[in-house]
Amino acid sequence: MAAICSRNARGSSHAECVLLAAMPTHVMDAGDAVLLLAALSAKRVDACVGGGWAVDALLGEQTREHSDLDLWIPASSLHRAVAVFAERGVDRLFPVGDERPWNFVLHDGAHVRVDLHLYETLATGELHYGGVESGETFPADALSGTGTIGVAAVRCEAPEWSVQWHTGYDPRPVDRHDVPRLCSKFGLELPPALR
Repeated sequence: MAAICSRNARGSSHAECVLLAAMPTHVMDAGDAVLLLAALSAKRVDACVGGGWAVDALLGEQTREHSDLDLWIPASSLHRAVAVFAERGVDRLFPVGDERPWNFVLHDGAHVRVDLHLYETLATGELHYGGVESGETFPADALSGTGTIGVAAVRCEAPEWSVQWHTGYDPRPVDRHDVPRLCSKFGLELPPALR
């Protein structure tokens, strides 16, 4: 069993993490991630890789297995994204207990799982994620990283934001694996909770 809870940094409950930890180990491989990203791009969906795959993309190599593919997608592209997912059989909601309109998990019943993070672009150019009163705003540059999955170039979270989004909660084993590698490669300070 894997203790995976990639959304905890963005407000997931402990119960959700426990539910995810109780699931059988699930592996989302690089080939599936790249094919899904290519299908989204072909339909003009501007997807940005987040979570563990963003870390590995920034590092330029796969350093561990991943249970899902976290994607940042403009809320305005949701209709096109869902059409792409449906074409690929990724059309089932994965119940985690606190689904929100801006963050939910879809899967294909087998091995493809996508954790969607929907955002809106504000008039200021900043990005807004979450509810009107409980959301967070961050610069568009937070999603301006570049990296590779396999041999495919991908857009992903910027290194400093990927580190930030892996803090604010009790570190998991995957955080203790991912964050030091990012900090080392990009000369970033290791967060106190991971020292």
